[in-house]
Amino acid sequence: MAYNIADLFEHVVDAVPDRLALVDRDTRLTFAELDERANRIAHHLGAQGIGVGDHVGIYAQNCHEWIETMLGCFKLRAIPINVNFRYVSDELAYIFNNADLVGLVFDDQYAPLVTEIRDKAPRLKAFVHVHTGIGDDGTDVSADLAALGSVSYEDATVDQSGSRDGLPGDRSPDDLYVLYTGGTTGMPKGVMWRQEDVYFALGQGIDAVTGERVTSEFTMAEKAAASGGGLVFMVIPPMMHGAAQWGTMGQMFQGNTIVLLPKFSGEAVWELVEKERVNAALITGDAMGRPMIEHLEANSDKYDTSSLIAVSSSAAIFSPTVKDHFLEYFPNLIITDSIGSSESGFNGIRTVAKGQAQNENGGPTVTPGPDMVILDEQLRIMPKTSREQGKMGRGGNIPLGYFNDEKKTAETFVVADDGKRYAVSGDWARWEDDGLVTLLGRGSTTINSGGEKIHPEEVEQALKDHPAVFDCIVVGVPDERWGQRVAAVVQFREDMDAELEHLADHARKFVAGYKVPRELHVVPEIVRSPSGKPDYPWASKLARGEA
Repeated sequence: MAYNIADLFEHVVDAVPDRLALVDRDTRLTFAELDERANRIAHHLGAQGIGVGDHVGIYAQNCHEWIETMLGCFKLRAIPINVNFRYVSDELAYIFNNADLVGLVFDDQYAPLVTEIRDKAPRLKAFVHVHTGIGDDGTDVSADLAALGSVSYEDATVDQSGSRDGLPGDRSPDDLYVLYTGGTTGMPKGVMWRQEDVYFALGQGIDAVTGERVTSEFTMAEKAAASGGGLVFMVIPPMMHGAAQWGTMGQMFQGNTIVLLPKFSGEAVWELVEKERVNAALITGDAMGRPMIEHLEANSDKYDTSSLIAVSSSAAIFSPTVKDHFLEYFPNLIITDSIGSSESGFNGIRTVAKGQAQNENGGPTVTPGPDMVILDEQLRIMPKTSREQGKMGRGGNIPLGYFNDEKKTAETFVVADDGKRYAVSGDWARWEDDGLVTLLGRGSTTINSGGEKIHPEEVEQALKDHPAVFDCIVVGVPDERWGQRVAAVVQFREDMDAELEHLADHARKFVAGYKVPRELHVVPEIVRSPSGKPDYPWASKLARGEA
């Protein structure tokens, strides 16, 4: 039995070929049409000498070609590599080389940057460009495209076969999936997964609520056929982010319709919810949730949002105050908050109802996944009766390691005292009395003040509860007495502000006194990644006076 991504997708295609699979602005593709287009790009890439195990970069904002290329690579048994569209030239050159890219499918607006670093990526031999028009400033890039020898996506695929015939047939659950993750420090790292493992860790192979495992590669396709119709699921984060990729694939495996948001804004989200009658939406925490709900509250009569029944957040903190705003506007809305990482997959989930969003434990508190553990500093598994904080780990279906980084692999994927291998990505957590788990924060951002460990995320949540705070990042800065002290980088709401002492007094309602900010740095806008993750290095430099 092969839990292979291409096979899982094709099973759904065969089960519900005429069901709507993907919406990208004016492009609407059934499962059969999406399959055909994925076959065409696979055949083109194969004709360029790209084959089993080769790496193909996808460097674009959200568009149907992104998903077609990803699926086409899996069909070819090649490996799609996500490329952050915000990278500057040095970062781009790094990932092109670190990931051993031999092919690149990219938005033509990035052609000048690709041309600039072309000589630094000697393995690259095949270029295909798409024109999304997203963020296009009108610059003529034809000379750069010609210099690269790039062919347009439609020209590359128009004469290629839309059939699965001629593509590699010996697919395996051992075929690789690689996800590059930026984390909070250093250059991005490629997390290597067996496709079977990533399916069970992130692709709905294990029921998030019951913990039950899928027992056949055909199970989800059979359920899709029996359902008579699927949900309409909007993917709001960029596809270069793992949450978006697995939100997309997990829903496709179930026969649901994916609606892509090309470029994020609160207005664009609600326009699309109304237009496509969206049932569920994927976001990444406050960075998306806050502007969405505030735009809706300010324009309550503008949109028909009656189709929306669920919002799912992952990969970034979704604070209680923002959840409460959603639940005030949508009293019957189902909100799920998931925790996990690129290195571990799914670790826990919690559904929040109206009146239950407030969390007094310091971070998101969730029902743990079946393979989640908490480890102490000696890699001993902590009992569920312990209330001490430790490092969150996941066993079972976990990655092989990091691509081209044996040292980091050894640090992250460890053998605990029970003799089993675990992925330990650096998240601090604690068991609660009811068997739930509270995520406390990342080890790489933890502040050490006088020997006390302070997790920025819990302080950030406390500050965001203040009515004047729109967004914030908390970091540690040097302190002669304590080693580090807590500094808050804050973006206030328009026409509002607050003094440090008032923010500190407010924070004391939720966190211990030693955790409250001792410094305040006001900025016009908090810098975050496209996925919504806070840019801690930027905030740290700013608070230290280095930016």
